[in-house]
Amino acid sequence: MQELLKNDLQAKIFTIRGIQVMIDRDLAELYKVEVKRLNEQVKRNIERFPENFRFQLNNKEKIELVAICDRFESWKHSGNNPFVFTEQGVAMLSAVLRSEVAVHISIQIINAFVEMRKIINRNSGLIQRIEGVERKLIEYDQKFENIFSALEKNNLPTQGVFFDGQIFDAYELMSRIIRSATRENILIDNYIDESVLAHLSKRSENVDAIIYTNFK
Repeated sequence: MQELLKNDLQAKIFTIRGIQVMIDRDLAELYKVEVKRLNEQVKRNIERFPENFRFQLNNKEKIELVAICDRFESWKHSGNNPFVFTEQGVAMLSAVLRSEVAVHISIQIINAFVEMRKIINRNSGLIQRIEGVERKLIEYDQKFENIFSALEKNNLPTQGVFFDGQIFDAYELMSRIIRSATRENILIDNYIDESVLAHLSKRSENVDAIIYTNFK
């Protein structure tokens, strides 16, 4: 019977809603069954799978998984949200699937869950900081997508391109945009100087200013 690498299994365990879970698609692949059949067996025995054994991801959770894991890219435009199984749910799956492969693989998966708990307990502070950074990156990715979408649709200010001799017009437009912001100003510019900082100082109170630049 195939022995799976511990690191490969741990890479398929995600923390969602504060608990460790595995995706139905990954489990189906490990058990060598179709995802459809796996979930059909669960539905036939649904009384064995309460919410703390198995639950369906909401849209936000699905998007976050797509953002951190390229192999879930096909979910991005899918209307169906996957189900996930906790450690108890994995143990119950081996019983309802009734196959030698499922029993053998489930034992290895549960051992991987145990190892993951040990790792999390030893590194709880570091993991919380990493998760916070990942959430910020996802937020910024969504903001950049909104910016690029606006550019593609030509949803720009009244004038976005200036020519020689129109420097004051450009400064006036920039100041107007900064003053109109209600939450934050995001500036991407590799040539930041004092004049840019002076313009950003004109933003409304409680409006953040975020600058992306590259100093060499």
